[in-house]
Amino acid sequence: MSASEPSTAARDAAAALAARTVNCEPSVDALAAKIDKGPPLRVKLGVDPTAPDIHLGHCVVLGKLREFQDAGHTAVLVIGDWTARVGDPSGRSSTRPMLSEQEIIANAQTFRDQAFHILDPARTEVRANGEWFGGMGLAPLFELASRATINQLLRRNDFATRMDEDRPVSVLELLYPLLQAYDSVALASDVELGGTDQLFNLMLGREIQARYGMDQQVVLTLPILAGTDGLQKMSKSLGNYIGVTDSPEEQFGKVMSIPDAVMPEYYRLMFPTEPMPERHPGEEKRRLGRLVVARFYGPDAAEAAEAHFNRVIRDREAPIDAPEYRLPDGDVHVPALLVDALGIASRSEARRLIQQGGVAIESGPIRDLDLPADALRGRVLRAGKRRFVRLV
Repeated sequence: MSASEPSTAARDAAAALAARTVNCEPSVDALAAKIDKGPPLRVKLGVDPTAPDIHLGHCVVLGKLREFQDAGHTAVLVIGDWTARVGDPSGRSSTRPMLSEQEIIANAQTFRDQAFHILDPARTEVRANGEWFGGMGLAPLFELASRATINQLLRRNDFATRMDEDRPVSVLELLYPLLQAYDSVALASDVELGGTDQLFNLMLGREIQARYGMDQQVVLTLPILAGTDGLQKMSKSLGNYIGVTDSPEEQFGKVMSIPDAVMPEYYRLMFPTEPMPERHPGEEKRRLGRLVVARFYGPDAAEAAEAHFNRVIRDREAPIDAPEYRLPDGDVHVPALLVDALGIASRSEARRLIQQGGVAIESGPIRDLDLPADALRGRVLRAGKRRFVRLV
């Protein structure tokens, strides 16, 4: 073995850390060479706090960062409090609205707290890119801008598509990849992680590091987890997400709603040591639901969440802890009751739910809009699959 070739131990370590990634640029050998050099690598993950909550989609890349931690490397979690003001244009067909400073601060704190559901806080270096951008004057900004070209930035498919269709691309958006790349310079990162939609930004980080005379980082990208619809990437704005702070019952119920076809992807990306055997899809989905809940709440909560699902969804019985609602005397207008007691958004929505047969008591669906209180008192009222109230 020549002096320039990585050791067998480093190759094995790099291969393990690159497992389940889509891209490892420039190569797994380049990662192995960095491992051989030591000391522990600085492994960067940048996140913009454009929303407060973390979902399972975030956990894929956070889980890979935890793997680097467990291998003895330094996890550097970059909270993009300044880049969030610009907004990442990745995958966007239009310019993002800018968030207020208050929204960014609140989101950043929540994101930081929730990230420690996956990362070891004792081994995580948390940085905000406002540390270097907040005091950056025009001269350093001009210096940074001089190290990239418009040609480079316009290689992004989303920029090129929008320009071809004569849709606006703001100057701030053009700066975004450059600012994210500079994070790698400021932190002297050895490795950067991200989703496949971040490949352009991460590779630009390598180029900018080289132009500042630094060793270039190795880039690893992770697959994008499909949402509960099985079609689009998991996103809170699309409503197809499973949040890490959702209740155990919500987590289990949402897992049970995912299409069978995406279950292998969830197992592979979220629980790589739990291969999905060839069993009944319903049983495998239940096991996946238990694994998700146990990861964030423990095995006892997972069993309780499954029991709750069986009672409320499968058997359509009221949960044991269903809240109570005190009925007035006389006639009850059922749409108003649904709004007051179960949080249905409006009376018109409540009427539609009644017409569709989605409102029931133990004896069956409710069809009337007005009922005497005595016909309802002592019963459990259900709207949809998961909303229950005990009428007293």
